Amino acid sequence: MKFRHFFQTERIAPSFRQYRADGVTVRIDFLDHMLRVAVLRDGVRLLKTWSVSPKCPAGSEAPGSCAAAGTETLPLQGRDKLSTEGFVTEEPEVEETEETIRFTLSGVRFSVERMNFRITAENENGVLYRDRSGLAYNFDHELGDGSVHFTAREEGQRIFGLGDKGGHVNKNGRSFALGAGDAMGFSAETSDPLYKVVPFYICENKAGAYGLYYDTYSNGRADFGQEHDNYFEPFNSIRFEEENTVFYLILGSVKEILSRFMRLTGGAAPVPDWVFRYCGSTMEYTDAPDSDQRLRGFITNCREHNISAGGFYLSSGYTQIGEQRCVFHWNTEKIPSPEGLAAYFRENGMTLIPNVKPAFLTTHPLYKTVAESGWFLHYADGTPAVFPFWGGLASYLDFTNPGAYAFWKQCVKDTLARRGYRDIWNDNNEYDVWDGEVLADGFGNPVKARLIRPLFSYLMARASREACAEAAAEAQTAAPNVEAAPASPEIPFMVSRCAVAGTERVATTWTGDNRTDFQDLRFNHYQAMTLALSGFTFFGQDVGGFAGPKPGRELFLRWLQYGVFMPRFVLHSWKPGEEPTMPWLYPKLMPAVKRLFDLRESLLPYLTEEMEAAREAFLPLIRPVFLEYPEADPESDCFLLGRRILACPVFDEGAEGVKVILPGNGTAWRLRGTGESIKGGTELWLPCAPEDEPAWFELCDQ
Repeated sequence: MKFRHFFQTERIAPSFRQYRADGVTVRIDFLDHMLRVAVLRDGVRLLKTWSVSPKCPAGSEAPGSCAAAGTETLPLQGRDKLSTEGFVTEEPEVEETEETIRFTLSGVRFSVERMNFRITAENENGVLYRDRSGLAYNFDHELGDGSVHFTAREEGQRIFGLGDKGGHVNKNGRSFALGAGDAMGFSAETSDPLYKVVPFYICENKAGAYGLYYDTYSNGRADFGQEHDNYFEPFNSIRFEEENTVFYLILGSVKEILSRFMRLTGGAAPVPDWVFRYCGSTMEYTDAPDSDQRLRGFITNCREHNISAGGFYLSSGYTQIGEQRCVFHWNTEKIPSPEGLAAYFRENGMTLIPNVKPAFLTTHPLYKTVAESGWFLHYADGTPAVFPFWGGLASYLDFTNPGAYAFWKQCVKDTLARRGYRDIWNDNNEYDVWDGEVLADGFGNPVKARLIRPLFSYLMARASREACAEAAAEAQTAAPNVEAAPASPEIPFMVSRCAVAGTERVATTWTGDNRTDFQDLRFNHYQAMTLALSGFTFFGQDVGGFAGPKPGRELFLRWLQYGVFMPRFVLHSWKPGEEPTMPWLYPKLMPAVKRLFDLRESLLPYLTEEMEAAREAFLPLIRPVFLEYPEADPESDCFLLGRRILACPVFDEGAEGVKVILPGNGTAWRLRGTGESIKGGTELWLPCAPEDEPAWFELCDQ
C-alpha cells in the first residue's frame, strides 16, 4: 500500500525485534548506547560490511571477539550486517500496542509508530531524534530508487562529520554528495565530493546530540536544509543507491558518540614512531631522469640543514615506461638499484614509502595476464571494464576476487617488500566506476561495482599491509643471527587516499591533492576538524599545498606553523616549472624553518604517547576544542593536539597575530615561549609573525 505501511510484529527476542509490512521487513537491535535499524526489501540481497568491526568497552562481557584496536580480525569476505558478534547487547522492556512500540534504551525513551515505522526518541530535555512526519523511509519506491531516510530538522541544529567534506566545521544548511573521486587541486571550501566516503554524522540540537551511521558503500547524497518541500516539515535527508538500509542511531554527548562510532568501526592500527617525524615528498624527484640522484640528494640536503626526517614518499614516477606509469614496474634507468636505494635510506635512518595504484594501463606488461585470469572489474561476458586513468585507458583490479587479492599481495612482496620497501602509499584508489553493468566478483557473490566503489580502497590497503607484514616476518625468520633480529615484528605503515569507515584498522590517510592558497590553508584546517569528527585518528595535509604555484614566503611559513601540530607532517607538491616545496625552498628563511622543525622534533615523545592514548580511548589525535570543552566555538582557529596542547595557528594573509579564547573555566594554560600561566576563559590577542614560533599552550597540571 503506497505511503501507508502498517508493521506487524514478526519476531521477538530479548535483544531485538522484527516487524513486517508490504514486502519489507524492519529489524531493530538494542545495543549499548545504540539502536541498529535495518530496512530490508524482499528479494534484495543484503550486502556485507567491512566497516563494522566492534571493539568492546574495557571490562564488558560481550559475546564474540573483543580484540584490541589495530588487530584486523574482520573476515576478508566481510561481515553480516546484522551480526551481533562483538557488541554489548541490551534487553529493554518493550511495550507493544496496536499502534505503537515503546522502550527505553540508555536512558532515552523511544516510541515507534507502527504506521510507516516512524521513530521518536526523547530525553529530559525534549525530543532528541525524530523521523520526518508522513513517510520517512522508501519502503516501496514511493520516494524514488534506492534507499531514503528523512529525519526532522531543527533550524539551529549543528551537523558534524561526513568524512573529508569541505567548508566550515558545522555542515548545517548544506548538501553533500556521498562518493569519492580524484579531486586534484580541489577547493577545500567548496569542492565536493573529495576522497572519503563516511556516511556518519553527529547532530546536536536543543535536546542533546545523536549520531547516525549508515552502513553502506554506495553513492548518495546527504542534505541538511538545502532541500525544502511544502508538504513536509523541515527535514534532513540521506539517499543511497543501495536498496536496503542499515543504520546505527548512536546516543551520548558529541564526544561519547564519536568514541562509540570509532569503537563500532574498530579503531586505529598502531603506527611506527618514525611517521611523526617530517617526511619529504614531491613528484618532481621521481619524474626526473636522474631520480636516484635526486632522492639521495634529499638526504644530503637534510644533513646540510640539520633537519631530522623519518622518510620520503616515493611518487609514481619510479614506475614509468615512457610517459605512462605501470604499477610494480621499476624504471631502472632512473633507479638502477631499487634495493640499493632502499638500503641507502635505511642506513641514514629513513624509510621510503612507494606509491602504488590499483589500475593497470592497457599497455602495462602485466595487463594481458591479469585480464586472462579474470581479475579485473568486468562485464557479464567477462570482458574487462576500461576507464580513463593517468594519460591512458586502464582496468581496475577487483580486490573482491580472491585471485586478484592474492596477486596484488604477491606483487607487493616481490617488487617492493622483499626489496626493502615495507611501507606502502596506496593512491588513486577512488575507483571512478559509474556504469551499472560493471561487475565485481564479491568473493563469489557478484555485485555491481558501483555499489561498493570505496570498498576497494580498504581491501587494497589491507592486501598491501598483509603483504608487508608477511615479508617482514619472513625476513625475521630467515635472519642468520636470531638474536640480531628485531625483538618485535615491524609495524607496517600504510597510507590510503580513499577511505571508508574502518579503513584506519589497516591504513592512515591524508586530505589529498590540495591547493596552495591562504584560503585553502584555512579551509584545510576546517577539513581536518571534520575528519577528526568523522573518526580518523592519524592524518594531515600536504603542507604548502600540492597543486598550484609555489607558496609565497608568508604562506610557506604559516603552513609550517600549522603543519608541525598535525599528526602527519609531510611537505608534498607537484608544481611543474617551479621548485618543489622542500624545507629549503627559501634559503633566507632557513633559520625560521629550522626552529619549526626543531619544535616538531621536540614534540615526538608527546606525539607517540598521545597517539597510544587516542587509540586506547577511541578518539582522534587532533580534535576541535569544543569536543573537550563544549562551550568553545566549533569554527575556532585553535585546536587540540592530544589532551594537553592547544595550537593557535594564523591562517590569514597579512595577519600579525591570533585571537585566542582559552577554553575551560577552572583550568589553566601555560603559554609556551614565556611560561606564563593563564586561566581558562581568558580572551587574549597574541602577536605572531610568520618567522616566529607558532602560538601554543600546554595544559597546566591540575
